[in-house]
Order: sequence, then structure tokens, then C-alpha cells
Amino acid sequence: MTAVLAGSARYLIGPWYAATYTHYLPDGYIDLKGTDERAVRLPAMAAVAATTALVTDTYDPRTLSAANATIRTRNLIRTLAARHRANNTNTGNRWGGGWQTALWAYYTALAGWLFWDRLDATTRDHLVAMLVWEADRLTTGNGVHLIGTSGDQLYMTRRDGTVVTPGDSKAEEDNWSAAALSLAASMMPGHPGTARWTRRNIELLLAAAARPADLTSSETINGIRLSSWLQGTNIADDGTLENHARLHPLYMVAFDQSLYQGFVFGLANRAAPRAALHNINRTYAALVEKPFPLPGGGTSPIYRENSAEIYYPEGNDWGTHFPFYFGNFDLLVSLTGQDHDISPPAAEWERLHNNAQLSLMSRFTDGRTYGAAGENTYHGREHRIGAMAGQTYLTLFLARNSTGNRLRWA
Repeated sequence: MTAVLAGSARYLIGPWYAATYTHYLPDGYIDLKGTDERAVRLPAMAAVAATTALVTDTYDPRTLSAANATIRTRNLIRTLAARHRANNTNTGNRWGGGWQTALWAYYTALAGWLFWDRLDATTRDHLVAMLVWEADRLTTGNGVHLIGTSGDQLYMTRRDGTVVTPGDSKAEEDNWSAAALSLAASMMPGHPGTARWTRRNIELLLAAAARPADLTSSETINGIRLSSWLQGTNIADDGTLENHARLHPLYMVAFDQSLYQGFVFGLANRAAPRAALHNINRTYAALVEKPFPLPGGGTSPIYRENSAEIYYPEGNDWGTHFPFYFGNFDLLVSLTGQDHDISPPAAEWERLHNNAQLSLMSRFTDGRTYGAAGENTYHGREHRIGAMAGQTYLTLFLARNSTGNRLRWA
């Protein structure tokens, strides 16, 4: 994990930053060149990788000094926060209030929190205002809708069996929205909105991983009785889920975002809600043990025996090379003990998948992972590697340090 983070951070804050941001604007900020996902999410993910590497002494300075990397990272954080609509009245260059912007705010605020003592007072104020704005917006939702009383749904399938979004689980949207709430509650425990953020965080975590059996379950998690509050489902009873109109392993491991809550609360010396672990063991078992038909006959689980190869039962529309997405999830599952009664255990799969990731990175000298476009067609593919590596490194650091395991769940 250290090598992945060090390489990714070196690439993102080095060659990628230099090619993307060539000058300052008259107001002293860098030019984000837009307000969409490419313009905002990508630098926010880069900032997570860079701040984590710098504050944990994992940063590799062979091509850019730590001092210059710090300046560049600070530029990303201060510009992203300043351009959020909570701090910016210019409708031409502000962002926020969109479908995915809670996640972008989470990345930006996380990087800012890690870099807090290296930021000026104005940037700190901007970060707080940005995160509060996005977190408060999420608390306007209810048991069916993510925000307000209409629009984006919490569930793919409603309690009565109606499929609201065929082939499109809402698990990922729910748990990335929960991320912003968890960070707000951890960063600002004394804020008047903390109780609302905490409750909504738990609601979204449970909705993300809801399965049909939960709708009649008498279990209560973090004060919420599943059968009473849940109004639908996002995963099947066997732990699989659908996205992009197919059973999609890449979206099964997107529950990494739920497991990151361990380090978020751990940084504040608090226990993360047990809701973040809900049904993770079931989804991991589906990756490791559940057999799926092979085109030529026979069966195979998604994790191929003694191999880093991933079997996509209904194909993968994102490309061909994703070992770190799985190795990252393997490590999180292992650190949080969510592989109990599953064989082989997560640690064995993590070794296979992350060795394959290191092999991909070894093809280049600048720390990047990908070459040909078809390996991963997502436009933020390098940034996604960096953001995952940063968050999982922090999870690993809190779990295995000289003061003992600081990952706690309650």
C-alpha cells in the first residue's frame, strides 16, 4: 500500500499537476477550467493522495521536493474550497449542489483536514462552509429520497417490489453521500448540525447496503430498526448488486467508501457507526465464494482461484485492468474483520491483487498506473487510484500503529 500511495501521489502532484495548472488567475487561485467532475473531483482526489503522502512521510520527493509538493497541494485545496458556492457568488465558476458534489466536498475537506496546520484562516473557513453546506443539504432528505422530497432515490427497488432504477443500484450514491456527513460530524463535533449529520449518515449507510431480508429484520443498528426504517433495497440477499445494467463487481467493491468511515472517525478518536459494516461480509462472500456460470461451461467465483484475475459474469464496461480496486477493498475488509468464515481470507486476496497493481505501476517511471485507454476508461483513473490509496493507507495507519488499533465501531 505504501508503494501505491507514494507512486500515485508523486505522479498526481508532479507531472499531472504541472501539465494541468500552468498559471495563477488574477485572484490568486489556480484555474480549475470548469465546474464539472473533471474540473473539481479530479483535483480533489489528487489532493487526498498528496496530503496523505505528505503528512505520513510517505511522499517520494525524487522528482519534486516535499516543499514544492506542499505548495501545489495547498493550491488545490484552497482553490477548490474557494470556488464552492458556499464561498462564491460567481455563477460562472462556482460548484456545489449537484448529484455528486457531496463526494467532491468530502475529498476536498478531508485533504484540508489533514493539512489543517498548513492552511490559512480563510481557507479553513472556506472548507468548513463548504462541508456544512453539502452536509446540511443531505439532511433535507427522507426515507425515500436522498435530498428533499423528490428527485434522486435512496433505493433501486422499493419495498413493494417496484424497480425504480432498473440495473442501477443506489448503493454507491448513498455511501458517498454518507462520507460527507461522517466527515462533517468528525471534524465539527460541537457544531449545531452534528446530531442531524450523524443520524443521516447512519440512514444512508443502511440504505446503501439494504437487502430484501432486511425489510423484515428485527435487527436494530445504531438506533434504527431495519424493518421499520428501510423503504427498499440496493443489493440482493446474496450480496451482489447491479449497476450499469449488469451484475457489477466493481460496484460491489465500491462499499470501500463505507469502510473508510473507520479512519474518518478514528482520526477524531471516535468510534465509527456499526452501520458502515452492514452486509459487507455478505458482499465479500459473494466475491470470493459464490459460483457464476462460465461461457464455455462450468462455474467460477468472481475472484479466480490463486489468481489476481477477476471474473465479470456479465462483462465489465469500464475496461480491463482494475486490480487495485479489489486489492484496496480486500485490505479494508481484512482490517475491519469482515472476512470471517470466508475462505481464502481477504489478506490472501489482497496480496494477489495488489501485487498485480504494482506490476502495472512498474511499467512507468513517474508513478502512474495506466497506459492504454482501454485498461480503464474513466477519465479520472489515476486520481481514483490515488484517492483509494490515501484513504486505505490512513485506515491501515490507524489499525496498525504503536498506540494500538484505533479503528472502533459502535
